[in-house]
Amino acid sequence: EVGLDEAGRGCLAGPVVAAAVILPKNTFFPELKDSKKTTYNERIILRKKIEKIALDIKTSIINSDEIDRINILNATLKAMHNCLSMLSIKPTYIIVDGNKFISYKNLDYECIVKGDNKFLSIAAASILAKTFRDDFMIKLSKKYTNYSWESNYGYPTKAHKDGIKKYGLTKYHRKSFKAI
Repeated sequence: EVGLDEAGRGCLAGPVVAAAVILPKNTFFPELKDSKKTTYNERIILRKKIEKIALDIKTSIINSDEIDRINILNATLKAMHNCLSMLSIKPTYIIVDGNKFISYKNLDYECIVKGDNKFLSIAAASILAKTFRDDFMIKLSKKYTNYSWESNYGYPTKAHKDGIKKYGLTKYHRKSFKAI
C-alpha cells in the first residue's frame, strides 16, 4: 500500500505539496505520527528515519499560480496523482488522508479522515510533505522578509496578514483565496 498526504492547503502563500510513501510490511515506528503533532525539529529527525526505511518516496509540488487556476482541491489531487505516477514501486492499494480523492489508474483506494493518526504510511507522507513545504517557505522567507514565512510557512497568521496589508502580495500568494 501507499500512503498519501498533503501540506499547505490552508495557506495564503506558497505551493501545496503532496507526498507518497511505501513502507515495508510490519514496520515498527512508534514515534511516527501526524506532522501537526510534532515540532519542526522532530519532523526533521522523523524525515531522516523515514527516508532510511521507506521502500519508495515521492513528493510533488503545485505552485500558487496553478492553485489559482484549478483551485486548491484540484491542485492537491493533481499533486497526489503526480506522486503516484513517479513511484518506482507500483502500489496495489492507496490510502489517503482526508475525505477526497479521485481514482488513479483504477487502483483501489480508501480515504481515511485523520488517517495520519491511524496509518504509518500516511503519517510518513504527512511528515515528508510538511518538511518539504516548510523548507521551501523558509528559503522564500530570506527573499520575502516581510511576511514571517520562516515561522508561519505561509499560513494565515496575524504577522502574515499584517505583511500583506503593509507590503502587498508577492507572486507566491494565492490570489484566488478569499482571505487575500
